[in-house]
Amino acid sequence: MGLATRQLRLFLIRHGETVDNIAQVYAGSRDSKLTNHGYQQATRLGLHFKTLGLKFTHIFSSHLQRAAKTASLIRDGQASDVGVGVANDAPHVVQLPILMEQDFGFYEGKRWHERSASHDHKDTPGFVDVESKEAMAKRADKFLDEHLVPLFHGPEDTSEEVIAVVSHGIMLSTLWKRLLLRLPPKSVKVSPALFANAREYSLEHLGGWSNTGYLELQAERPVAPPAVPAQVPAQSAGNDVASPPILESAPAEVVEGHVKIGLDPQTISDVPKSDAGQPQKPLTVPVGWTTYIETVNGRDHLQGLKRTRGGVGSAGHDSSQKNLDSFFKKRKVDG
Repeated sequence: MGLATRQLRLFLIRHGETVDNIAQVYAGSRDSKLTNHGYQQATRLGLHFKTLGLKFTHIFSSHLQRAAKTASLIRDGQASDVGVGVANDAPHVVQLPILMEQDFGFYEGKRWHERSASHDHKDTPGFVDVESKEAMAKRADKFLDEHLVPLFHGPEDTSEEVIAVVSHGIMLSTLWKRLLLRLPPKSVKVSPALFANAREYSLEHLGGWSNTGYLELQAERPVAPPAVPAQVPAQSAGNDVASPPILESAPAEVVEGHVKIGLDPQTISDVPKSDAGQPQKPLTVPVGWTTYIETVNGRDHLQGLKRTRGGVGSAGHDSSQKNLDSFFKKRKVDG
């Protein structure tokens, strides 16, 4: 009989398509809304997760509406078959500003081509620089320390944790890199099918996130059966009994055999420092956990989804309007 395991499934999800994605303008801190197509993407994703039998225990999102609405639709998908008057028991979405996208400063709302590689806008009055990689790393570390990594430290009898984190492309990439630094050495495994045609790849750079694309991770840790108390002979009752060894959290490193490119020294040096100037020791995932990369930029839920023509699909979604699907279905019935 094999050992029982604690399991944790993590989905790092990008928000649905937005009006600023369509307009090709920078939208980091800018609160861009979902398009009608983006709304349908997120709805599809929620139903897809439901079809897979997933029951989320935690849902986190950026506070910006494009991510928060995507997370809300994922939550709604959990209750897609709940009867009228029956409460949705899915967890509430926890909105966190630390999960927002990189702030593009001066370039917020400007077209992509307006950002010059020569940085000639820095002398413009009122110029605000783009948020640094170091600042983003600190935000990612705060989320990991306060919300995600503690879930790996839960009681051994905890049932499976299923976690959704809905954020933005650049922030998700940062979050993944920072999480890699917290995992035990040589503990990440990649499905061979994911990179069957790739000659080399880096765990740090698995690829980008499409709208509502997701990175799926499955983490497992064997759970030892409860120890049977040993009978202590009466004559040795006063002797010291050796305590069981304590498993220390080991520093994370990239798994050998899976990575051709090592961790960026700049990324490693981005550990936030305390007020005293000493690096704070990050909370790490305990030794014993193995993480499997199951899906990179998952988009199966988008198969067959077509953009509504006539500019409707690319328009901003208005929650006061009828659902597009129900509207067109009704027209077919009436016709």
